[in-house]
Amino acid sequence: MAKRNRGSNRPGQRHGGGHSSARPQSQAARSGGALSAAEEARAAELESQIVAQERAADAGRARTRDLQSTSSARPGRPGGQGLLAVKAAEEYAYVVRDVRRIVLVGGLMVGLMAVLFVLIDVAHVVTIG
Repeated sequence: MAKRNRGSNRPGQRHGGGHSSARPQSQAARSGGALSAAEEARAAELESQIVAQERAADAGRARTRDLQSTSSARPGRPGGQGLLAVKAAEEYAYVVRDVRRIVLVGGLMVGLMAVLFVLIDVAHVVTIG
């Protein structure tokens, strides 16, 4: 079996060695690998930022996963039945609001008719010609 050659000609790969001359090398890399205290502090700061971002992303994924599992586990919530049930629950809220408005307007109309009946037929305040 032939060994795989790292410098093989693959599409999209450069010819030659593994190091590119376009990348600038830091002074620490050129001096033998010793880092200054400022460079170590900066590296530690960058590493802590990366770890914090990873933890935040993991926590976000965990919250989403927990929310999905709890909404599907609760029998009273529509989330267990999928997206259609959630949309139906939102539509139900619109229907309830519309029915309340219809009942309110109907009640006001019945009240207005009652007041006009009393004024016209009972009290004779308003006479129709």
